[in-house]
Amino acid sequence: MRCPFCSENDDRVVDSRESRDGHTIRRRRECLACDRRFTTYEAIEDIPYMVIKNDGTRQTFDRRKLMDGLRKACEKRPVPAKSLEEVVTAVENLLQESEEREISTQAIGAEVMERLRQLDQVAYVRFASVYRKFEDIESFMEELKGLLHHRN
Repeated sequence: MRCPFCSENDDRVVDSRESRDGHTIRRRRECLACDRRFTTYEAIEDIPYMVIKNDGTRQTFDRRKLMDGLRKACEKRPVPAKSLEEVVTAVENLLQESEEREISTQAIGAEVMERLRQLDQVAYVRFASVYRKFEDIESFMEELKGLLHHRN
């Protein structure tokens, strides 16, 4: 680490502490050339996950945006907030386990719908109606028939 006072590269770490949030490490260093102390912070480089939209554009994955969609689907339904957090965490885990840094909205939607189907079928249908963009009542009925078939 280059000393900010004399620009030498020779130093030693005097003290290391993890930050309160657990995402960074604070290090006190002492320059061996000028004996002055300075602080550095070390953090993992956060490379954002990208979501490939249906039109081919890419956006940064936004946990809050997914959570907002789930809240709308579960509005006035007996679904605990903790369960919604678990769904979003499952999607994030899917992203982290993938070797690719990109994921399609279809893959995210499929994961969410599978988990919603197990949590609350009304919320599942609400989410599916937006995600699959039902054009008419027939496509909506097909989804309901599939849900009933899956239930039996």
